[in-house]
Amino acid sequence: MNRATLSLLITLGVLAAITGFATLRPDDSEVHTLVQDLPRPVERSTLTCPRPTAAESATTWYTGYTPPSDPVPEVEEGEQAGSADLLPAPVYSPATDLPSDEAGDEDTGAGEDGGDGGDSDGGDSDGGDSDDEADDAGGDGGSDAAESTEPVLSLEQPGRPVTVDVEDGEEPGLSGTAEESFAPGWTVQQTTRVDAGPGRGLLGTACQTPDTQFWFAGASTADNRHDYVHLTNPDDAATVVDIELYGPEGKLDSDLGEGIAVPAHRTVPVRLSTLTAEPQPDLAVQVTARTGRIGAEIEAVDEELGADWLNPVTAPEGRVVLPGIPANAEAVRLVAFAPGDEDITLDVGLAGPTGTITPAGNETVSLHAGTVTAVDLGNLTQGDAGSLILTPAEGSGAGRVVAAVQVAGVGDGAQSGDLAFVPAAPPVEDRATASGNIASGTTLALTAPDEAVEVEVTVSAGAGGGEPVTESYTVDGRTTMAIQPELPDSTEGSFALTVTTSGGPLYAARTLLMGDEDAPTFTVQTLPDDHSAVAVPDTAQDLSVLTD
Repeated sequence: MNRATLSLLITLGVLAAITGFATLRPDDSEVHTLVQDLPRPVERSTLTCPRPTAAESATTWYTGYTPPSDPVPEVEEGEQAGSADLLPAPVYSPATDLPSDEAGDEDTGAGEDGGDGGDSDGGDSDGGDSDDEADDAGGDGGSDAAESTEPVLSLEQPGRPVTVDVEDGEEPGLSGTAEESFAPGWTVQQTTRVDAGPGRGLLGTACQTPDTQFWFAGASTADNRHDYVHLTNPDDAATVVDIELYGPEGKLDSDLGEGIAVPAHRTVPVRLSTLTAEPQPDLAVQVTARTGRIGAEIEAVDEELGADWLNPVTAPEGRVVLPGIPANAEAVRLVAFAPGDEDITLDVGLAGPTGTITPAGNETVSLHAGTVTAVDLGNLTQGDAGSLILTPAEGSGAGRVVAAVQVAGVGDGAQSGDLAFVPAAPPVEDRATASGNIASGTTLALTAPDEAVEVEVTVSAGAGGGEPVTESYTVDGRTTMAIQPELPDSTEGSFALTVTTSGGPLYAARTLLMGDEDAPTFTVQTLPDDHSAVAVPDTAQDLSVLTD
């Protein structure tokens, strides 16, 4: 058979195959429904932790935890199904990280007033060639730093917390990844206790999932406040971040927060007061990464009240829930912001142990578009843990609401000298976990704003030993239930609380209380859903694509 004949036969065969596929292909007008499979556990999770406060008397604890999988994955003896590690993300300062012959006299303005550390020039930003600055900062230095150091925290197995503590006051930020069986629900609590000084108190935060944008309410550049935005880049490429501030008169006219370079695997603290000329007592803050993703949290230090982490808010349209205001809060201050184009009027409700009431004298809050509103709610909870529920009033404009409350003075008698923040939170859709709990001083607040919700709360084994135990609860509709978990005698060390829900929406928060009865220190963290599972669509081979 000659070459021409062979080529002709091959061509005819290909044409026949195409004709056959075309015959089998369904009509283009036919609609196929994509069928979602059952949710499957995520296989990779990433977290970032801000640099702890640099106060000399500070002690910081990190507690990591992943809820156990069901069923437990099969692995060969001596092997481990995955890993979960947090690595250092050192602080990046343009002055100190430049080559020695280029550093010159550049001033970063870090830690001038006893705060953590910041950049007096807004992260060395001048609003100019910021993308070029990110390229100059590069990813190599940060990547090398992350790869050349040992993990600060590593989990050994799901279902067993691991705790480490540091006391040298020079800790970096952290970022890391959990994979395979360690990924679903991986959570890390960062808790710092400062015994003396202007930032005295208990600072707590759950290390966060990085994202491209964050909103905060309740920041301040008042003379007695020293607030820092901590930006942490968990990825291998540098990024550029913009910080915008909003006050009672609207957006602050400043470009000092534009173009902040954050190298790969590094942390950049930025002092808010360097981004505006005039002190502002109440601020909303928007943090946006131009490329990639970051972690962002605000360290708030009040010279009189204490210090804590201000976490990002959930900014929904419609109802806003701020769960877990402590029972003995002596002063509650609401800070809210309407970023849209319409004015919004919100009905105020407080969900307590027996129902939802309207606080006398604070029945509604009016938000003007693009401006920040602050309202002192006083001794709102009056001895019972509660949750603030803000609902758009009839006839109100529509739009998102950025809101948080500042809580001061938990304890008997005079104010204790500490503060905490409760941001607007998302509901727990299926499961949420809080790690770093302590045997005495842990309160879990559960709020069902609509109908009753069935909840299971699992107390994990302790970091030093013990076995998990699960209790079931019914949270009545329009109420907040406060639970102080009872631990088995075998539980040793810090433990995790896992909340599993079914039914209507549920919101959750956890309060940690340390110190003596007369001057306790405290911190509050809301519990978002851990998004430990994702729906994966069914797939199958489709030969029709060959004819498209």
